[in-house]
Amino acid sequence: MEIQHIDNGVKGAFYIEAENVRVAEMTYSHAGPNKIIIDHTEVNETLKGQGVGYKLVDAAVEYLRANNLRAIPLCPFANAVFKKKHDQYKDVLA
Repeated sequence: MEIQHIDNGVKGAFYIEAENVRVAEMTYSHAGPNKIIIDHTEVNETLKGQGVGYKLVDAAVEYLRANNLRAIPLCPFANAVFKKKHDQYKDVLA
């Protein structure tokens, strides 16, 4: 299960594909030069219970750290994960 990333400079997503269909996705929008707004997370029913949503957030955090960016997690799921793992993720919160 490989997490892929796409970013067009305005919007982006971390996602997983199976047979050329996105089965999990976390989307974001850029909010200025050094912030992103995580706005949506969705995981297909076939992947529920496997921690896929957490893996998407982890991939985003790695990307944020590597690119000196900060996140505003407006998506309810991402926001809950950031709160749950606050000590691990506080360095990337806007």
